[in-house]
Amino acid sequence: MCDAGGYRALRGRSTGQLKGRPWAAALEESSYEYGSTKYLLLCGLGGMLSCGLTHTAIVPLDLVKCRMQVDPSKYKGILSGFGVTLRDDGLRGLARGWAPTFLGYSMQGLFKFGLYEVFKIRYAELLSQEKAYEWRTGLYLAASASAEFFADVALAPMEAVKVRMQTQQGYARTLRAAAPKMYGEEGLWAFYKGVAPLWMRQIPYTMMKFACFERTVEALYKYVVPKPQSHCTKSEQLAVTFVAGYIAGVFCAVVSHPADSVVSVLNKEKGSTAFDVLRRLGFKGVWKGLFARIIMIGTLTALQWFIYDSVKVYFKLPRPPVPQAPKSRK
Repeated sequence: MCDAGGYRALRGRSTGQLKGRPWAAALEESSYEYGSTKYLLLCGLGGMLSCGLTHTAIVPLDLVKCRMQVDPSKYKGILSGFGVTLRDDGLRGLARGWAPTFLGYSMQGLFKFGLYEVFKIRYAELLSQEKAYEWRTGLYLAASASAEFFADVALAPMEAVKVRMQTQQGYARTLRAAAPKMYGEEGLWAFYKGVAPLWMRQIPYTMMKFACFERTVEALYKYVVPKPQSHCTKSEQLAVTFVAGYIAGVFCAVVSHPADSVVSVLNKEKGSTAFDVLRRLGFKGVWKGLFARIIMIGTLTALQWFIYDSVKVYFKLPRPPVPQAPKSRK
């Protein structure tokens, strides 16, 4: 991971154990061994905080975005959507769905970031150091896709509850009321019928989120930042993290928006399938609410990377620098 603070390397790890990791260079002492169970659990904790806190903070914008997707005739734009919501539900209505959002995305963050680190290490170990560097973009894509597959299974139940609460007027106001009601009406399937559309939305999103972030950080240090990464302060490197996260977030929003529209409508309705919703919405319909999603996801992704990187700084976790070509290539 191209994170702030530079890489503090592994305690007691041999050079042979670093095979296939082009980012494992410039070894220093760190609080935790790179790739250890404690290291990976703390990465998962950073993911929980970054995803749970940020998604909860933007619940009002997410609520309006979802309503624009499922009822565009009533919620015609961001500002008008906020106005209609305030008129119908009051100020408290803007926070509807915060509890399932916090729980669902905290679990998603745990698996997304924690397993990304696991898969990135394991996949790199399967390659030579030269191939890991040469194919590093593909490595980021494969690791993030693998992690997100499991993260979406953890997210699906609370995402279904959140969307039902936000888009179906009068359904339920709290998680305690909504979850039992959904289970009573549709059984366990109610919480997982949206998992396939979630994969359609989240796996491309996460692949773009991680690969674009990693390569953007690399490009910023190479072409924009006027001094080497190792000479930057932690604050300067966290600023690079934020900028790279925002750029990655814009691309993420565009890639994942059509599937996001399908998920929103699917979880609102009973008995629908993803293909039914997709046919009904059409090409134009799946792009409703894109501007709101770009603002939301851009800010969200930037803050997530900033929080995740800050957790690594706080716990003094080993943080790899920008990948460098191995000596054999030089």
